Order: sequence, then structure tokens, then C-alpha cells
Amino acid sequence: MLDQSYLKVTGKITYCGHELNEFVPKKTCAYVSQRDLHHGLMTVRETLDFSGQCLGVGTIYKLMEKLLFKLDPKIEALMKGVATKGHEASLVTEYLLKVLSLDNCADTIVGDNMRRGISGGEKKRLTIGEMLAGPAKVLLMDEISTGLDSSTAFRICKYISEMVNIMDMTVVISLLQPSPELFELFDDIILLSDGQIVYQGPRHHVLDFFEYVGFKCPERKGVADFLQEVTSKKDQQQYWSKDQPYRYIPVSELVEAFQSFHVGKELSSSLKILYQRSNNHPLALVKEKYGISNKELIKACFSREWLLMKRNVILYIFKNVQVMIMALATMSAFFRTKMHHETVADGEKYLGVIFFSLTNVVLNGMAECTFTILGLPAFYKQRDLLFYPAWPYGLPVWILSIPASFIESGLWTILTYYTIGYAPAPTRFFCQWLAFFCIHQMALSIFRFLSALGRTLVIANTIGMIVLILAFVLSGFIIAKGDVGRWMIWAYYLSPMMYGQQALVINEFLDNRWSNPNTDPRIIETTIAFSDSKALVEDVDKGQKKNDEELQSTNSVVSSHSSTCTNPTVETTTKGMYLPFQPLSLSFHHINYYVDAPTVNL
Repeated sequence: MLDQSYLKVTGKITYCGHELNEFVPKKTCAYVSQRDLHHGLMTVRETLDFSGQCLGVGTIYKLMEKLLFKLDPKIEALMKGVATKGHEASLVTEYLLKVLSLDNCADTIVGDNMRRGISGGEKKRLTIGEMLAGPAKVLLMDEISTGLDSSTAFRICKYISEMVNIMDMTVVISLLQPSPELFELFDDIILLSDGQIVYQGPRHHVLDFFEYVGFKCPERKGVADFLQEVTSKKDQQQYWSKDQPYRYIPVSELVEAFQSFHVGKELSSSLKILYQRSNNHPLALVKEKYGISNKELIKACFSREWLLMKRNVILYIFKNVQVMIMALATMSAFFRTKMHHETVADGEKYLGVIFFSLTNVVLNGMAECTFTILGLPAFYKQRDLLFYPAWPYGLPVWILSIPASFIESGLWTILTYYTIGYAPAPTRFFCQWLAFFCIHQMALSIFRFLSALGRTLVIANTIGMIVLILAFVLSGFIIAKGDVGRWMIWAYYLSPMMYGQQALVINEFLDNRWSNPNTDPRIIETTIAFSDSKALVEDVDKGQKKNDEELQSTNSVVSSHSSTCTNPTVETTTKGMYLPFQPLSLSFHHINYYVDAPTVNL
């Protein structure tokens, strides 16, 4: 990328006397890429109609009415129809289909790598027609002949030339090797070499300029080929026509020679004259970023997304069939006759089938990667050309995914819930349905985000599998929360699978049938030990609550045959812990300890 800290810009750029911050350049001037990026499932008519809706049309009649043009009644009716709200897009579409000769394939899908559609030339004309449907009067086209044969490129440029004359437009086309017939279609030529403008002016004066410099084009040489070779150090000598010995003339000298040529002088003098704003019509510049309101943008994007969803209906049917097959396999493996609810092992079985169901629902959302990535190229192109911002595109996608999630989660829940033997309460059935619906929506959103992040199917699937593995491991089933290290506990709480697993487990195990006494020996031993400990703690608490005076006055005397007991005074203190039993004091008198001395033999 260019380091902007070293970039210096001087002067200012104006268009029709207006600076670039006074209007929207991207709407006034449109860029046409050399790549044809469209939705393959939409027809030619639908593509142009959507473009007209988003870019906004209907100003043609107003412009002509302001200019006081006298129109033919039929043309006036057409212009009024274009200016009528609600009908402008369809009428402009029909007009463009006629002008671009696309009416014979108007109802044919555009096609892509997986579907057969229109030809390359028709696709290129469709790309141009997308921009013509909007208010832009200047088209900047980059290498529009890429991937086309010479005859198709000639026909497309001829259509563009006719549109320029009919619609009073300005079109700038960059070409590398135009054919002689294609070269003759242009009015003006801009010759670039080494980043400098060698010639800019009428096409019929370009040979006069090079003869002025000292180079002559042979009669049987194409002008376009001559212009490409005359600035090359390798091929320049063969076109030298002066009597003086040849020397290489660099591009910088050609640029200086153009300034002294009469075409260059006229260009310089015209640039010195400032364009008067009063000569500019108010409708010539677009000052609104988007051609229609937010409500109409959402409506247009929603209609297109609904159309694409209907065209992909076979894929949604296939996904639902896949869900039913997996549900049948799951309920046969975990049939209710084998699923009891008495021991800890039975609970582990239910935990296992819940985790498997959760995994299957999440994996069903992985198909969203393919749908999203296929539409990304057209989305980025239309977003950059100010068809719409990102949110009107994403909102219909999310809204229309809700019925699909509802149906898929419903099929899974209906087929597996009572056949597996979950809690029979109807409320818990609908709670599980809701949980699976939310989990499926979460999966679709994650894969949609990863697709936009990766932008290619390989990268998106790779990142998606890594994220899924981490989410499954940290869901709380494979690794319990207590076994997750402190340094990793944050990932446990970030895992969306954990919340789905907790919701399904709580919904199942809070049912009353799991409250029955458990006969598992491990549970009984733990319960007995807990009860004994609890009883001991309760006794200690009772002893601590006894009257302090009663405990301090209870000093006993103990008698024995082997020892004499006295009644010493027991000092009472207010410190320490009061014991729950009666304290005793023992004293011993005349206690002797004898050790026999060993016998020493001398």
C-alpha cells in the first residue's frame, strides 16, 4: 500500500465548476470493471430492474422539461412513464434491453461457473447496462474487451458509441490492443506511456502529431499498433521519417512536443478558462448518496433475496431431507425403550444425545458459507458503486433465514423428542424447539461472519472448522467446566455451544421425573456421609447456644478406688469455645514412676 505520509497533493479538482465535496462523484461518474460480477440465478431483466431500483431513475423527463425540449408524443409518454413513481425502473429496463440488444435473452439467467447462462458478450453488455440504469453521465470502463473476441468487442463498443450520441454521455474506455475497426469508433484519444500523457485530443489529429515529431505510420500499419510501438525504445526507429540521423526520443520529449503542437495549445488554453457554474444544470450533478430512501432500499433488497431463495428452493428441500434422515438415525439409536431415567448412567445417555443433537443442528448451518461466498463479489461491487449500504443487504438475509431455521429445528424436534423419551411435558417440548431454533440461528450468523471474513470458500471452511472444534470442546460436555484451566475459562464463557448445551440440559433435567430417589450405591454412600456430617454440625451448633452461666457452674468430682479425686476450683474463662458436653477435672496424688537399675557384673 502507498504510504500516505510521503504523499503530497497540491491544487484542487473540479467537475463542472464544483469541487468534489459538493456532490457525490461515485454517483455522477460510474466505474465499470473488467470483471462481470452478477448473481447467476437472476435473469437479465431482473438484474437491470434491480439496478434501476437501487440507483434511482426518473429524472430524464424532468431534465428535458426544464430544457424546454419539444418531444414527440410517443417519446413524451415514455419519458413521463419513466418519471412516474413505481414504474420508472421497469420502463428504463425495457429501454436498455432494446438499446443493448439484450431483449432476445431478457428472461435468461445470467449464469455462473455452475450454471449455464448468457454469453460473454451479453454479460459484458449487461455490466454496462447496470450503470446506464442510474443517473451517471460519465462512465469509466476498464478493459471491457477482456475475455472477448474482436467481433464481440467491436459490437459492444459500437453499442456504447451509439448510446453516447443518443443519451449525451461521456465514456472513457481503457484498451491495450484495440483492433483498427474498434479504434475508428472513438472520438478522442488519450495515449499514456510511462505514466505520462503523450497525446490527448481528436483521433484524426494523432498521426499529424507524430509526423510533427518525426514519425510516420506506414500505410498498411494499424494506427493503434503504431501508437503502441512508437513510444517503445525497441520499435521506435522503424517509424523515423526525417532526414536527420535517428536518435531515440524519450517519452518526456514527446510530452514537451505535444505542448507546442496546436492540439496541445488548444487544450492548455481551454483548461485555463474556468467553467462557469451558471452554465451547469442542477440535475447534472448527483448530490444524494443513494438514489432512493431506506424503505425502498430494504424493499428492493428483500425482493431480490426472496427471489434468490425461491430459485434455490431445491437446496432447502435437500437440507430438510437431510435433517429428517439424521433424525431417524438418531431416534433409532436412542429409542425411548432403551432410555431410562433412574441412575446416573441414564442421565449420561441423555447428555450424550443432547450433545449429538446440538452438534447436528450447528453443522446444518455450515451450508451458509457457500450461499454467502457466492453472493459476496456482486455485493462488494454494488456496495462500492453505492447501490446500497451493507445493512439493507444483510437484514433481508437474516429475516428470510428465520423460516428456514424454524422448519429445520422443528423437523428435528418433532421427530426425535418423544421417540427418544425426553421429558413429556408439552412446555419442555416447545422449549427444546426454541433452543434448537436459536442455536441454528447462531450457527448461521457465525458462518455468515466467517464467510465475509475469509471471502473464499477454502479459507471460510478452514476457519469455520477450527471455530467449531473449539466450540464443541468448550461446550461443557467433552471437558467439564471444572476441568477447564483458569487461563482458558474465558473461552468457555465465549463458546456459544456452552449456552445451547446448558439450555437443553436444564430444560430436560429440571423435570420432576429426575427428582425420584436414586438407588445408585455411589449416591447412597455420599448421601449417608453427608447426613452424618450434617448431624454433627447441628449438635455443635446446639452446644454453642447453651447458657454461658450454666456451662461455667458445672464442675464435677469424680471418685475412684485407685486414685483420689479432689474438688479443685475450675477457672472459667470467657475465651475459647464452649463444648457441648460436661467438662471434668482430674487430679492425681502420690503417683510414682520406677525404673529398675540394670545389674552390672564386674
